[in-house]
Amino acid sequence: MANTIKEEGFNTTIDGKSVKLFWLQRKDLKMAMTNYGGRIISLFVTDKNGNRIDVNIGRSNIKEYIESPEAYFGATIGRVGNRIASGRFTIDGNGYDLPTNDNRNTLHGGYKGFQDVVWDAEQSNEHTLILTYTSPDMEEGFPGNLQAKVTYSLTENNAVRIEYEATTDKPTVINLTNHAYFNLNGEGSGTILNHKLQINADRFTPVDSGLIPTGELREVASTPFDFRKQHTIGERIEVANEQLEFGNGYDHNYVLNGDENGLHHAAKVIGDKSGVVMEVFTEEPGIQFYSGNFMDSKNTLKSGAKDDFRTAFCLETQHFPDSPNQPEFPSMQLNPGDIYHTVTEYRFSVK
Repeated sequence: MANTIKEEGFNTTIDGKSVKLFWLQRKDLKMAMTNYGGRIISLFVTDKNGNRIDVNIGRSNIKEYIESPEAYFGATIGRVGNRIASGRFTIDGNGYDLPTNDNRNTLHGGYKGFQDVVWDAEQSNEHTLILTYTSPDMEEGFPGNLQAKVTYSLTENNAVRIEYEATTDKPTVINLTNHAYFNLNGEGSGTILNHKLQINADRFTPVDSGLIPTGELREVASTPFDFRKQHTIGERIEVANEQLEFGNGYDHNYVLNGDENGLHHAAKVIGDKSGVVMEVFTEEPGIQFYSGNFMDSKNTLKSGAKDDFRTAFCLETQHFPDSPNQPEFPSMQLNPGDIYHTVTEYRFSVK
């Protein structure tokens, strides 16, 4: 599949800035990225049979990303990943109105979130790509000139490491993440419902019909949301449950167990055909598990397959959705003089 990704499909100019394709490689991992949206295009790993497979869902060129009905494949998401209710929040008594691009709510930073901007890129070595972007004051309604830096690197322990940093000159909110869609059997290999999943969380944040958290931290015990022990993704996805009906499947934030002051084990997924194991470690308090419920075959992928229903999943590390309006949730406010810094790793092995 590597030969289907051509540099000429990514070398272009958008908003007067140069866009390119970048390859990162280290040990068993090889990853293609573009600075348009800070996107992961491909991620090659080795399966249990020694075959190289691409476990990241993506498109073949920039034009397809721009015109795609799905805006978020593999992208760096900001300023605020996930949803803000009614597109409004307050800081220090000042109200801010945002574009409502998800029914009545703001999703993933508004109409032109970080997935649609061109990041400045520096490839410091063959396994590291440094992306920087200055988001101007009131871009998509968010206050403050935000200096964002995201470093993607492949590590010695076979991980994709993502280090997020930011500063601001006005109080603002920030919740950066990456929206990679994974299929651990390989892109185009079919359903992910037989993947085995474990999430290290005793609680999750239930939502209303608009997928906004109610504020409750609900125990996962005795619910289809209990992945503390491994279950296949599809094992309970069709049971009668209001939360599954709201999300058309899993599209929920989990309240992670573990030490919030360092990397902690958030999740583990095993490809049922490939034996590829992906483990997620993060400093974030939450992780959004999305089971590909709104994939509807509108996009042709690099492999030539369509993005069919539930043929990929996402595990997005994050602060909880709608945190600016939920004072009991961990705060995502960033103030002048402070540094936003958080790390997530996706570690790969075979079973």
